[in-house]
Amino acid sequence: MYSESIQELINTFSQLPSVGERTAERYVFHLLRSGKKDVAELTLALKNLIDNVKSCETCWDFSDSNPCPICTDTKRDHTTICVVADFQDVQAIEKIGSYPGVYHILRGSIKADSDELENLKIKDLFKKINLEKNIQEIILALNPNLEGETTMMYLQREIKKLNPDIKITRLARGLPMGSDLNYADEVTLESALRNRTK
Repeated sequence: MYSESIQELINTFSQLPSVGERTAERYVFHLLRSGKKDVAELTLALKNLIDNVKSCETCWDFSDSNPCPICTDTKRDHTTICVVADFQDVQAIEKIGSYPGVYHILRGSIKADSDELENLKIKDLFKKINLEKNIQEIILALNPNLEGETTMMYLQREIKKLNPDIKITRLARGLPMGSDLNYADEVTLESALRNRTK
């Protein structure tokens, strides 16, 4: 049986995604072995995170400023909005360096067995579409799984009701570079055929 302080930190680490109790124990004992300096640095980093990071009220990304640097960048194309599920999706697209538009982060996807629709930033997207009359294209860039497909179908239907003139697109899906046709699943192969290019 660990001391109350140790067990409390183990329980806290265990709440993190993909961290079980054994991993949480390793984290705690690593911090105890490494000394007070490392613990102080971790504490300071967490305090800075809490004190400085805000939600951008335009795209709902996390940033040190509100609105965030992407939303305030006048060189970006504000007529094109890329809708993503999570914050990490923005970073993945930004690493490519070829997308000139702005983003809207839903903070999740519609789950078939859940009533979490209210927690998502879908109403904020609809409000943005109603208020900003210059929006020309909405790119639905969600994961091609059941939740992502459900969310994209819902958004496509509702956006068309709000403004039928907005172009709604999805990311193309197909075979990755270096893959083998023999190992491709039917959905990927069908998508690759449908989205074929010259």
